[in-house]
Amino acid sequence: MKTPEILFLCTGNSCRSILAEVTLNGLAQGKLHATSAGSHPAGYVHPRSIALLQREGFATEGLASKSWDELATTPDIVITVCASAAGETCPAYLGPALRAHWGVDDPAKATGSEAEIEAAFERAYRILRHRIEALLQLPVAEWVNEDPQRLRAELERIGHSEP
Repeated sequence: MKTPEILFLCTGNSCRSILAEVTLNGLAQGKLHATSAGSHPAGYVHPRSIALLQREGFATEGLASKSWDELATTPDIVITVCASAAGETCPAYLGPALRAHWGVDDPAKATGSEAEIEAAFERAYRILRHRIEALLQLPVAEWVNEDPQRLRAELERIGHSEP
């Protein structure tokens, strides 16, 4: 059975989608594979995202902000992570993939003290990790082909969950 490819998509591909990609790949043990991209990539990975991932024990070598035009494979699932409730425009992936939305506030736009900004990154990470852990409990490889509607419903349900 093919390992399902998941694309975490946002506009800039510098924070949330990177956090999700690295976290899923670090926890999935080969059960799923994630990439991330942006519709208008920032051109860099936010240093706070890298530092947070390293604190959590994940490898960060080779991370880059990239365009969805650079994808090496066609994803089976696309999960947008922009916070549409905050007025962000989520990019619309135009391929044949199953789609879901897991809105998370952009920590790169956080303001305030160092502690408040760091807390915004931590919150985004905790939400994404919680959702990824729920995703890893599903038989994604089976459902992606045999029951995509059920998988879509579960992805949407997970997208509303918080730790």
